[in-house]
Amino acid sequence: MAETIADTRRLITKPQNLNDAYGPPSNFLEIDVGNPQTVGVGRGRFTTYEIRVKTNLPIFKLKESTVRRRYSDFEWLRNELERESKVVVPPLPGKALLRQLPFRGDDGIFDDSFIEERKQALEQFINKVAGHPLAQNERCLHMFLQDEVIDKNYTPSKIRHT
Repeated sequence: MAETIADTRRLITKPQNLNDAYGPPSNFLEIDVGNPQTVGVGRGRFTTYEIRVKTNLPIFKLKESTVRRRYSDFEWLRNELERESKVVVPPLPGKALLRQLPFRGDDGIFDDSFIEERKQALEQFINKVAGHPLAQNERCLHMFLQDEVIDKNYTPSKIRHT
């Protein structure tokens, strides 16, 4: 029986220069959720969040974009991805039903601290989702991140690399 010997030599790598170390990353996708704004009155009141995307991934048509989305838009995206893709979609931050009860001592879901917590949780959610290679092929994600208006009557499909 032949004996196998592990090759423990290191791969020969070229030394890193300053351009490699400090140049732009080969592929990046940065998504920030910020600048919350509460609009409307009474039962028609809701908070929107600014979503800023910067990327050099070839699958995205825009290298930089900014759109405004509300919580229900995040719910729509999550439902679409669950229905149409093979991606395990992480949960959204909760609906905060107790914060919507009347006669609270604060502003409920419009309280600054709640909005800040939700903003951070939504940013974590969208970064996990958008970072998934299979989710990046879904038209609904591209609409959510880069189209001014979400066409909820769209035909689900995959995005083709350009």
